[in-house]
Amino acid sequence: MELTLAIVLGALFGFALNRAGATNPQNIINMLRLNDTSLMKAILFAIGLSSLFLFGGLALGFIDPAHVSIKSAYLGVFIGGLLLGLGFALAGYCPGTGLAAAATGRKDALFFVIGGLIGAFAFTLSYGWLAEHSSFLFDKIAGGDVSLAATGNEKYKALIPVSGTLIGIVQGIAFIAIAYLIPTHILNKK
Repeated sequence: MELTLAIVLGALFGFALNRAGATNPQNIINMLRLNDTSLMKAILFAIGLSSLFLFGGLALGFIDPAHVSIKSAYLGVFIGGLLLGLGFALAGYCPGTGLAAAATGRKDALFFVIGGLIGAFAFTLSYGWLAEHSSFLFDKIAGGDVSLAATGNEKYKALIPVSGTLIGIVQGIAFIAIAYLIPTHILNKK
């Protein structure tokens, strides 16, 4: 059942990415250059709405906080994020948009996905060596499992003594407001 749900939700997500124009790398590049923020507005709105559902579900008890996990902070995560951002800007795809674009038949997206799989495989092969010889990449920053605010899950330390649920709801509203207020063309007025 879980696998079926994952496939259905993944297909719906891919469909939404395609409908929003995220499977066209030129739209992503225009967004990053601030020439056309239509896609940015859609992404910010989706993040805000998802945040409202997630944190509203936590507040109402529909979602168990034990199911919310936080990625440990260490240098390797930040380097990986920089590499992902660089690849996103150069290729016009991130992993999700690349898979959705490949599903639409885009050949450049297929090469992107194959390159990503090769990179992941290379990292898997080198992980043991990196962990042994480059331990600084895996040293936890700020204690590792830290969240901005209290999550309701005792295993994460909070940086500020405020309800993470409240902050998540406020951030969700802020993302929706920003999506509404951003002009469609910032640098290249039409």
